[in-house]
Amino acid sequence: MKTEDSQKNKGLRWQVIFSFLFSWLCHSVSGQLHYSIDEEMRKNSVIGNIAKDLGLDIKQLSLRKFRIVSHVSEKYFLVNLQNGDLCIKNRIDRESLCGRAAPCLLRFDAVVENPLNVTPVTIEIQDINDNSPIFYHETISFEIVETSSPGTHFILQNAEDPDIGINSVQTYKLSDNQHFTLSEKTSTDGSKTPELVLEKPLDRETQSIHELILTALDGGNPIRSCSVVVKIVIADVNDNFPVFSQELYKVSISENIPVNFTLLHVTATDQDEGYNAHLTYYFRKTSDNDISTAMFIINATSGEIKTNRKLDFEEVQNYELSIQAKDGGGLVAHSKVLVEIIDENDNAPEISISSLNTPFPEDSPPGALIALIIVHDKDSGENGEVECLITGIHPFQLILSSSKYYKIVSTNVMDREKESFYDITVQASDRGSPPLSTTRMIRLDISDINDNPPVFTKLIYVAYVPENNLPGASIFSVNALDYDIEENAKIIYSISSTNTEDIPVSSYLSINIETGVLYAQRSFDYEQHKEFQIQLTAKDNGSPSLTSNTTLIIHIVDQNDNSPKILYPSPENDGTALFELVPFASMEGSLITKVVAVDADSGHNAWLSYHFMQVSEPSPFSISQHTGEIRTSRVFEQKDVLKYKLVVVVKDNGLPSLTATTTLSVIIADSFQQVAPKFTSQLNDEDSLPNLQMYLVIALALISFLFILSVMLVIISKCKQSKSPPAFGSFSTNLYSQVDPRMLSQYNNGTLTYPYNVCVAWDSSESEFTFTKPKQDVPTDNLMDADDSGLGNEKLTEPLTSNSLEKVALH
Repeated sequence: MKTEDSQKNKGLRWQVIFSFLFSWLCHSVSGQLHYSIDEEMRKNSVIGNIAKDLGLDIKQLSLRKFRIVSHVSEKYFLVNLQNGDLCIKNRIDRESLCGRAAPCLLRFDAVVENPLNVTPVTIEIQDINDNSPIFYHETISFEIVETSSPGTHFILQNAEDPDIGINSVQTYKLSDNQHFTLSEKTSTDGSKTPELVLEKPLDRETQSIHELILTALDGGNPIRSCSVVVKIVIADVNDNFPVFSQELYKVSISENIPVNFTLLHVTATDQDEGYNAHLTYYFRKTSDNDISTAMFIINATSGEIKTNRKLDFEEVQNYELSIQAKDGGGLVAHSKVLVEIIDENDNAPEISISSLNTPFPEDSPPGALIALIIVHDKDSGENGEVECLITGIHPFQLILSSSKYYKIVSTNVMDREKESFYDITVQASDRGSPPLSTTRMIRLDISDINDNPPVFTKLIYVAYVPENNLPGASIFSVNALDYDIEENAKIIYSISSTNTEDIPVSSYLSINIETGVLYAQRSFDYEQHKEFQIQLTAKDNGSPSLTSNTTLIIHIVDQNDNSPKILYPSPENDGTALFELVPFASMEGSLITKVVAVDADSGHNAWLSYHFMQVSEPSPFSISQHTGEIRTSRVFEQKDVLKYKLVVVVKDNGLPSLTATTTLSVIIADSFQQVAPKFTSQLNDEDSLPNLQMYLVIALALISFLFILSVMLVIISKCKQSKSPPAFGSFSTNLYSQVDPRMLSQYNNGTLTYPYNVCVAWDSSESEFTFTKPKQDVPTDNLMDADDSGLGNEKLTEPLTSNSLEKVALH
């Protein structure tokens, strides 16, 4: 074996034939490579530098994905991407691949990408003398009648050699003997068949069996040979051989014919008679026709040949049948039947994916490569010519790169938010009759990029939150949508505005960055802040991240948490009784005073109503529920009491409602002098104070001071009257204008122009009345109006003295 390997290495030869059929075109077949090598080369043996032959840069072989593509050749060859050498991957046995066919060719496509280039490569496998001739049988036995005349030829079984050409059987040798010599017969197909030639007559009685050694030799270097024993039995007279009607039969049949279909009848004749002329047909067993004889059967009597199995052009295109006809005397005739299989369109095209770029980025430009597919049809001729297309409406285009390579490219920019994937249906149809087609669905997933910002469901959100809310409770929720997916759609919420009216928003509100739920950090007070307006931001987690903003307006809803506040009568006069002096002659409906109140709440909670606290006896006064005006409800009578105590309740419209109260004392009299003694006695009767002496001293001192002040004012007033007409507000002996109380309504529309309070201070013997104006911060349009003219038309009947217990001061 070492000698044979060395001979193989010495006999190694290769040649490269590279011819440019067309100019180099991008993504097209630009030429062909042809190599010639011997079979049985060792593994990793270098055939040639295919990269150099193709004009490729060795450094870019890996980057351009250089590879060979073939259903068969991939297991025999490989390319070293480091240096571009085309090497033997596995042992190549020409006889296993091609049998006796010549030339023996292996084909594959050399494929590179970026840009795509496909070059067909053909490797011719040269035969070496690695097989010795062999006889199918260990012993060749046949009979020869003794009457055979010298010069008769006896056909022997030929030796078989899987090698071809000069390495196949070239000659035969016969061992030395007295009766036979060896000759060779060359058939029309070039094969040599050994024949025995009878040189001397035979004598069965002298020698009935002859054993000779037949040696077959090939033409290789070194020469290989094999031998077989030829056993010749001398039989009695049967001196005529069967003869076939044709030396070679040829028949063509379709691959789609059914099993048990009759191909033809072979016939042979024998000039003998009787048993010696009875012929039997059978296939001669050889290594070449083992497969052939399994596909067909022959009728031993009639010579009818039929199909035994289903034929397939794609597996075997030609069959060679060796047939024999043997007569009853043992003489045999030989012939051959060549069966040609006609291709039918019985194979649909096959679609395979060489490369697929999935997932496909949605921002890929038009023309980007999506997939490279290979279309193959096992049929030949027009049956194997394939047309390929993409069915349906899709943003893709199918481009032919070579005879069987197609690439799928995009025609538009993708939008994952509209279509997250595509099912690309590729249909391949051949040109047979009828045509066959195959469809292949390719799923293309579109990968997401961050091209969509978050979008709030509303441009402006409005929330209503009741005041006095619980701190830490959720008050509202915002939501933003992002049409991207995964990290690009993960949204983080934040409050972008930092201050509201110089107040940090963080002290009032916080937001859950993941859910968008807003929480109140503290209780709201409607009376302090009626509204918050903040900016919210939604930011996705893409790279780069995208944001959007929205406005949230929070209206604080008022709650009834403030009681009404009475402005008039002023609540600051604690400890001093407030009185309203009403003329006895007041008409029904005359305005006495007006209670003024406000409420810090708003809306319904600030709607106020005025009521008298329920009294046991009917009151001569009424109060307007809406304005708080107190009026007389009837004309006073002599039997009526002089003093009335009115408790006014102010109630808001909240739920539950809150209230405030004030107390007014109303004195019925035309002048203070009329009511003072009685009022003083009433006060003395009702109020007995423990410190009476101290009050008397204080009252006496105060009255003395007021008396002196009054005298001075009177003198000044008299002086002014002598110089000019008396002015409004000046003092005279008549403190009250001479106006009929019944005329008040004509001038004042039922209201007093200025409010007056009557304050009374008393002890056991003295009293003091003081008229005071309200504080200036009280709105006068909502207060009761008063005028000097409305006080009465009565003159003072008594002078003001220290004993009168009266002093009037006008403010």
